[in-house]
Amino acid sequence: MLQTLRNAWRIEDLRRKILFTLMIILLYRVGNAIPVPGVNVPALQTYFASLQNTVLGLYNVMSGGAFSQATIFALSIQPYINASIIMQLLCIAIPALERLQKEEGEEGRKKIASITRYVTVGIGLLMGFGYYMIMANNGLLESAYQGNIPMAIVIILTFTSGSALIMWLGEQINEFGIGNGISIILFASIVSRMPSSVISSVSNIISGNLQWWVLVLMLLGALAIIVLIVFVNDAERRIPVQYAKRVVGRKMYGGQSTYLPMKVNMSGVMPIIFAQSIASLPATVAALAGANTQTGWFSKVFGPTSIVYAILYFLLILFFAYFYSTIQFDPIEVSNNLKKNGGYIPGFRPGKPTSEFIHRVLNKITLFGAIYLGIIAVVPILVSHFSNSSSLTGISLGGTSIIIVVGVALETARALEAEMMMRNYKGFLD
Repeated sequence: MLQTLRNAWRIEDLRRKILFTLMIILLYRVGNAIPVPGVNVPALQTYFASLQNTVLGLYNVMSGGAFSQATIFALSIQPYINASIIMQLLCIAIPALERLQKEEGEEGRKKIASITRYVTVGIGLLMGFGYYMIMANNGLLESAYQGNIPMAIVIILTFTSGSALIMWLGEQINEFGIGNGISIILFASIVSRMPSSVISSVSNIISGNLQWWVLVLMLLGALAIIVLIVFVNDAERRIPVQYAKRVVGRKMYGGQSTYLPMKVNMSGVMPIIFAQSIASLPATVAALAGANTQTGWFSKVFGPTSIVYAILYFLLILFFAYFYSTIQFDPIEVSNNLKKNGGYIPGFRPGKPTSEFIHRVLNKITLFGAIYLGIIAVVPILVSHFSNSSSLTGISLGGTSIIIVVGVALETARALEAEMMMRNYKGFLD
């Protein structure tokens, strides 16, 4: 990774793209520090201290702490992520959108991207309104602005405009930067919390709230998880494919052997995000209703370090891994495409036998990928449970953050390597 960055820095064009990306990240971090007017930020942070293990706590992690400070970028990329997921599901459920995505090529994808932007703004309005109502109902606004309708409109529109601006910043990184714009913004949000996490861990060790060996164990576990992520991220099941020979005019086409790649973890981090949102719903509802979620039976059953929560979390990850892989990969469509192009899998007839074989392979690798995601997500919870340390219950110690950070770093490195290779080929042809 570091060697790739050094090599890319020596190329003037790539150096400009890297500097442009860093400038966008700087603008994003500046926006994360500008609070929305009319909000009592200290009271809001105190309120969020009891919500770190809820859905709102997950939003706070994804925004780099901006959500708990009600800044102009408080909603971060959540509206865009939700809009993208909704559009993916609608492209499967609505035939017109499916045709737009598959048959109209680049023009169709541009139309879907435009629809996604409008959906992002709509979701931003809903989330901004919901966030305002939470603050208004819990007395988290300045007393002068409590119940002030014009100020309410300003706050909601500021949140919505911030989410739209983040979406635009991500598109600028895609066009003029090094690519993966939304992922890099999410990467910057998560990494920005690391210094405060280190300072908090050192303070807990000094005060005696955290044993040093527990922290060492967590660091070793994080390193092991990073190695596992790097290993599985590029892992794929290669199904051999043979193309039949065919003669067109005086030329012969086909006859070559290739393979059909199927990534072990094709769903990425999405199953963990979905599972985490649903598993933390009981704590979210209870916290918003004013119940005490830190002690008593509720903490033992639905607490973020309980065994019941870990089991529920793991099962939800398995479910969403299969659900998401079904959406992304259609064995029947792949089988039909192979048949149209004269390809076949050795040992299986084209058509239904081929699709059934691909489906069986898909189920096996999805199970492996789901177990891999479940282990990464649940291990920090089990460590927190058996260490009996309240300092390890933060949601930021989950495997979600590690998967996102490592995955984005690997994608960025591959994008830079592809850019450098393209320039090498161009220089060779010139």
